[in-house]
Amino acid sequence: MTEQNEQTDLDGVGPRLRALRRRRRVTLVQLAKDTGISVSTLSRLESGGRKPTLELLMPLARVHQVTLDDLVGAPATGDPRVYARPIQRGQITMIPLTRRPGGVQAYKMIYPPSAASGKPEQQVHEGYEWLYVLSGQVRLLLGQHDLTLGAGEAAEFDTRTPHWFGNAGPAPLEILSLFGPQGERLHVRARSTRKS
Repeated sequence: MTEQNEQTDLDGVGPRLRALRRRRRVTLVQLAKDTGISVSTLSRLESGGRKPTLELLMPLARVHQVTLDDLVGAPATGDPRVYARPIQRGQITMIPLTRRPGGVQAYKMIYPPSAASGKPEQQVHEGYEWLYVLSGQVRLLLGQHDLTLGAGEAAEFDTRTPHWFGNAGPAPLEILSLFGPQGERLHVRARSTRKS
């Protein structure tokens, strides 16, 4: 990349920041509260009067829920695949399926065959979760409910409700989990094929 191309990319940051803010219908005052960056600095960034720095762009990327590459207009890599490193949590393997920071996160989770007995301890935290069983059976404790879901079944719940889920069967369990950290819910739209 030449120095001229780099400058052109940096010149495009201001308009991209303004467009992101307007699309989210956020004022400069609200954005200043969310990022800790002054209103005047934000205004100068958007108008091109202030040069973007990593220190300024990182909180903006987090609040707007985009990558730094999106903010600076980095060229696409041409490879749409997500190269995710599996995360081990005890015996559970979690494979991140999203790259975007913040917002709803997607994971494929693989549980070994169940060996647990008794009633597991439920947890409570901020957020909203959606589970879809790919294979096996999941046991979901949700408040007073004790549910078993099989392949093709889904559940969604506010994570402020006491909950726990794990493998309910003798075979490995694979689920798709979508989690929104601030109570964000999935919006699924389906069109009915039934005619009145």
